[in-house]
Amino acid sequence: MKKVLYTDFEGVDSVISSMMDNPQFKKAIARTNLYNFWDKIIPSKFKGKSKPYSMAYGGVMIVACENHIVAQELSLYKIILLKKFEPYLKSLKMKVTDFRFDPKKWIPDN
Repeated sequence: MKKVLYTDFEGVDSVISSMMDNPQFKKAIARTNLYNFWDKIIPSKFKGKSKPYSMAYGGVMIVACENHIVAQELSLYKIILLKKFEPYLKSLKMKVTDFRFDPKKWIPDN
């Protein structure tokens, strides 16, 4: 009986290295990190009632809101939120120029 050697497998370190070279993967990681900072910049009454949904062209962050009232109130805080977001954006080398608050994008957590 012939012994089979499995030596042509690619190592985990080389798989991760090749993934990190992919610009789309780097962009996705940066966006995920940016979204994680959302709860740090919004007023406490909006935590759990809004969350980042996606990024649109021109640096516009689309934020899903629980309802129209939350969307309206957050739009009043827009300038303050952009100012609070600046240090996080600089550290991630990203740009957010505006927010769009959209209750239609809301998906409740189960």
